[in-house]
Amino acid sequence: MSLKGKAWKFGDDISTDHIAPGRLFHLRTNLPELAKHVLEDADPEFAASMSPGDFVVGGRNFGLGSSREHAPRIIRLAGISAILAKSFARIFFRNAINVGLPILVCDTDKIDTGDELEVDLSAGEVMNKTKNIKLQFAPLPPAMVKILADGGLVEHFKKHGRLAVE
Repeated sequence: MSLKGKAWKFGDDISTDHIAPGRLFHLRTNLPELAKHVLEDADPEFAASMSPGDFVVGGRNFGLGSSREHAPRIIRLAGISAILAKSFARIFFRNAINVGLPILVCDTDKIDTGDELEVDLSAGEVMNKTKNIKLQFAPLPPAMVKILADGGLVEHFKKHGRLAVE
C-alpha cells in the first residue's frame, strides 16, 4: 500500500480538541460538516488549504484527550491519507486504525510543511521526495494493513464476517 501527498506539520500534544473543536460539538451528528473544521484550532487555514491525499505530521503525543472517535474519523473524511508522528495517544491510535486511517510512528524531525512524501505501509518507509531522505518506521502488522485496506474495522467485518488476518 503506497500513499503520496504533501506534509502538513503540527507540533507536540495535538489534542482531540485541536482536531475536532469542542465549540463545534453540535456538528458531531454531521461529520462531513465537522470535517470542514478539522484541525482549525491548531491551524485555522489547514482545512481550506489541504488537498485529498495529504499527510498530517505531528510530534509527540498526537491525539491526546478524549476517546471519541470523531477526531480520527473527520481527519479521514477530510481526505488525509495518513498521520505520521513521533508518538500517539493509545486510544487515538486504535480509533484511527478502526476508522481506516493509517497512523505511523516515526521520527518526524526531517519533515516540514509542504514536503512531498511517499509512504509504503508494508515496507515501513517514508520517502521525503522534497529532501531526498528516506525515513523508516516499524511496518504495520499484516492484520492492521488488512483492516486499513478494507476501510476500517467495521468494513473489514462486513467483508469477512470476522477478524481475518491470514
